[in-house]
Amino acid sequence: MTYAPHDSSVRTGRTARFLAARSLKLHRKAWAAVFAVLVLTSLVLGGFALATLSAVAGHARVERYAGAAAVVTGDQSTRYTVKALGETHSTSTELTERVRVPRSVLPRIAAVPGVRAAVADDAFPVAISAKPTSTSSAAPSSDPKATPDPETTSAPIYGHSWQAAALAPFTLREGSAPTGPRQVVLDGHLADRAGVRVGDEITVQSLGAPATYEVRGIAAPKGQGDRTGLGHQGAVFFTDQRARQLAGHPGSTDAIGVLAEPGVSDEKIHAGVRAALDGADPARSVTAGQRYKEDSTALRVLTGDSRGEPEFLDAAPSRWSLLQLLGSVCALIVMIAVLVVAGTVAQAVHQRAREMALLRAVGATPGQLRATVSREVRTVAVVAAVTGAVGAVPVFGLLLRLLRSRDAVPAGLELPTPWWLYAVPLLTAGLTVLVAWIAGTLSCRRIARVRPAQAMGEAQGEPERPGRGRTVTGLVTLFLGVASAGTAVLQFGEVAAMAASTAAVTLVIGCALLGPWIARGALRVLGAPARRLGGAGGYLAAAAAQANSRRLGAAITPIVLMVAFVTVQLSGGATLDRQGGRQGEDAVRADLAVVADGPGITEETANRVRRVPGVAAASGVLHSTVVLARDDLGDPRLDRLPVLAVSPAALPRVLDPGVVEGDTAKLGRGTVAVGKDRARSLGLGIGSAVTLRYGDGANVSLRVAAIYERSLALGDFLFATEELAPHMAAPLHSRVLLGLDSPAGRVQAAVQRVLADSAPGARLVPDPAGEQREAEDRGVGEVITVVAVSVIGGFTVIAVLSTLTLIMIGRRQEIQLLRLVGAGRRQIRRMLRIEAAVVGLSGLVVGAVVALVPLIALSLPLAGTLPYLPPAQAGVIVAVVAVTVAAGTLLPVWPTLRRRHAAGPGRR
Repeated sequence: MTYAPHDSSVRTGRTARFLAARSLKLHRKAWAAVFAVLVLTSLVLGGFALATLSAVAGHARVERYAGAAAVVTGDQSTRYTVKALGETHSTSTELTERVRVPRSVLPRIAAVPGVRAAVADDAFPVAISAKPTSTSSAAPSSDPKATPDPETTSAPIYGHSWQAAALAPFTLREGSAPTGPRQVVLDGHLADRAGVRVGDEITVQSLGAPATYEVRGIAAPKGQGDRTGLGHQGAVFFTDQRARQLAGHPGSTDAIGVLAEPGVSDEKIHAGVRAALDGADPARSVTAGQRYKEDSTALRVLTGDSRGEPEFLDAAPSRWSLLQLLGSVCALIVMIAVLVVAGTVAQAVHQRAREMALLRAVGATPGQLRATVSREVRTVAVVAAVTGAVGAVPVFGLLLRLLRSRDAVPAGLELPTPWWLYAVPLLTAGLTVLVAWIAGTLSCRRIARVRPAQAMGEAQGEPERPGRGRTVTGLVTLFLGVASAGTAVLQFGEVAAMAASTAAVTLVIGCALLGPWIARGALRVLGAPARRLGGAGGYLAAAAAQANSRRLGAAITPIVLMVAFVTVQLSGGATLDRQGGRQGEDAVRADLAVVADGPGITEETANRVRRVPGVAAASGVLHSTVVLARDDLGDPRLDRLPVLAVSPAALPRVLDPGVVEGDTAKLGRGTVAVGKDRARSLGLGIGSAVTLRYGDGANVSLRVAAIYERSLALGDFLFATEELAPHMAAPLHSRVLLGLDSPAGRVQAAVQRVLADSAPGARLVPDPAGEQREAEDRGVGEVITVVAVSVIGGFTVIAVLSTLTLIMIGRRQEIQLLRLVGAGRRQIRRMLRIEAAVVGLSGLVVGAVVALVPLIALSLPLAGTLPYLPPAQAGVIVAVVAVTVAAGTLLPVWPTLRRRHAAGPGRR
C-alpha cells in the first residue's frame, strides 16, 4: 500500500501524540526538573524585561512645574561623532550640572499669543533652622494631614522666588507673600516638619552667609487635597530680588516656566514659544560660547512629562545607568538560562536513550521520535512559561521596591507601568518555550538519526567522549578567553574591564562545552585518593564516575558556571572597593574635618575656618562630574566621570593624591591633575593638553600640571576649586579638611565658634574618614549585583539539583544491581558521598580557576593588586555548592537504599 505524504504526516502526528502522552506520565520526575528550570527562566526574564522597559519609558517626575504649560531650559546633553571607514557614528550623554537660560529671553516668551506669564525660576539649595517666637510654634502640628511620610522626611530644600510659586502652583494656606528682603514663605510640608508657624524666625543657610528671616506665610500646592508640599523637595520662597541675589547668577536663570491663558493648548504654546526663540536672533544658552561644536546651544521647550527634566537633573543620567545595568543583567540571564535549560532538557532526553533506541529498533522513524520529544518539550514548556510569566509581575514589583529602598533610583525618577507593559512577560514566555524546544530538538537529533541496530548498541552505554565538533569549539573558546584575559592585563581602564568581562563569559562557555573532558580529568586526579581513602566505597565511586564522566560533566558544568560568575561579580567590586578604600585612607592627611547634614558647606565658611589660628591648611572638597570624549576603535565614547576639586595650597597637608610627576601646587585656572592610569591611556604627560567637558557642557582644554596614583579614591581628574566651581550649579563643599599646627583642643573650640556664626548645623569630626569618589551609579550597581548573584545562584541550585536528580534516578537499577551482588548500604552511601564530593570539589576548583583568570586580568591593571573576595562570601558559595550537591546525590536514591533485597537482606 502506498501512503500519500499527507497520510505520513498524519501518522507521525498521531504516533507523536500517543508516545508523548505516555512519556509525560512515565517520566514525571524528569520533566518536573525541566518544568522548574523553565518556570524560573520565564519568571526572571519576565521580571527583568518589565524593569528594563519601565526604565525605557521612565521620565523625571513633574512637581515644581505642574502648573506650567511649558518650560524653557538649556540643552542638558552633549554629543560626539566619529567617522571611521566611511561611516559616521554618534553618541550622546546627559550633563549633571545646570545649563542656564539668559533672562533676556523673558520678554520674547511673554509676548507670545496665549502666554499669560513667563516666570524665571532659580533653584538653589538651602538649609534652615527654626527660631520659634511664639508658644504655638514650640512643637510640630498635631494635624494628621500635616504628618510627614517617611519618603519625604529627608527631602532636599531649595530656595525660589515667590513669583515662581505660581508654577506648581502654590497658593497661600495662611499668612501673606514676602515683601521684604528678610521675609520668606515656606511650603506647608516643610513648615510642619520644622514646627514653624507664621511670625516665627528661621535661620537660612544658602550659597552665602546664613541670615535670619521672618516667616510671612505658609503655602501649599493648589488642588492637591490634604497634601501640604511637593513631597520630594522642600521649598523656601523669597522675594524676587532676594532670590536672584542668593542664586548668584543675576543675568541668567535655571529655567523659565510658561503659564498659558485659559483654553490655550500646550501644543499651541510650544509652537509659539519655539517660534519666538528661533526668530531672527535665535536664543542660546548661557554657555553657548563654550560648548562643543556638535552640541546644541538652542534653548529647549518642554511640555508634558518632559517638564520634570529641569527639576531633577540626575533623573536622566540615573535612568541611562539603570538601563545599561539592567540590559547587561538581562543579557547575562539569557545566556545562563540558555545554558541551564539546554543542559537540563538534554539530560532529561538523554535519560531516555534506551527507550528511544528500543523505539527505533521496533520501527519508529526519526521524524516520529523528534516529533515526540518536541511535543513533550512544548507541553511542559508552555505550562512552565505561562506560570513564570504570571509570577513575573510581582517579581518586577519587588525589584523596583528593592531599587528604591537602596536609593538606586533617585526620588525624581518616575518608572511608569502602562497597561501594555504587562504583555511583555508573554513575549519572554515565548522566548523560554523557543529555547526549550530548540534544546529538546538538538538533544534527540543524534539518537533519532542512527540505525535501529546501532541505536540498541549505543544505548547500552554512553559514548566515551564528546563529539569532535564540540571539543574543538570548546578548546577554541577557552583559547579566546585566555587571550582576552591576556589583553586585559596589557591594557588599562575601560579596555581592560571589557576584555576581562569577555574573558569570563568565553571561559564559562568553553567549560560548558568541555564538561565531559573536565569531569574525566577531575576524576583521574581525584580517583586515586578516593580509592585509597574510601575503601570499597571509594573504589566503587571512582569506577562509577569514570564510566559516567559525561553525566557527571553535565552536573559539574552548572557548578562551574555559578562559581565563576558569582565570584567574578562579587570579587570584582570588592577588589576595587577595598583598594579604593585603602587609597582613600592613605590620601587623607587632615587632623579634623568640618561636615554638615544639609546641602553642603560654602566657600565663605571654608575661608573663615582657614583663618582660624592653629589651622595650618584647610581645603573644601567639591564633587562634580566631567565628560571625556574618546574614539574607541571607531566607536565614539562619552565617559561621565566623577571628579574632585580642592585648594592646591592645602595639598598635600590635608589630602595627598600620591603625586608621581609634576606638582599639585601649580593647579589653578586652566590646569588639571590626572590619574596615572588615565594619563597612560590618553598618552598624557606634564604640560600636555587634555580636553574635557564640564558638567554644564563647557568644553575646555586644560594643561596637565601633575600626575597622581590614587585615582581609585580621588577619581581620574583633580581640579583646583576656582577652576571647577564656576561650572557647578551649587558649588558647596561636601566637607572641609583641616590640618593643624597647634593642639587640637584649642583649635576645635575656635573653629566651633566660627561654625556657629557661618554654618549652623555644621560639626567637627576628628580623624576624618578616607576620601572616596562618588560614582553616580554605585547604588544601582550594588543592587543589580545582589540581584544578579541571587538569580545566578537560583538557576544553579535548580540546575544542579535537577541534573543530579535525573542522573541518580537513572542509576537506580545500577544501585539495585550493586545491592544484589553484595554491596551494603553503608558502602553505597560512602560511594555516593565520595561522588558528591568529587562533583562539588571539581566544580568549585574549575569555577575558581575560570573566575581567577579574568579577575587577575581586571584587578592588576585597574587596582594594582590581586583579586579579593570576602571570606564570608566565599564560605557561602562553598556551602551552597556542598548542600546542593549532597541533596541532589543522596535524596533521589534514599528510597532505593531503604528497600531490602534478596541477595543481601542483612547488609548495611
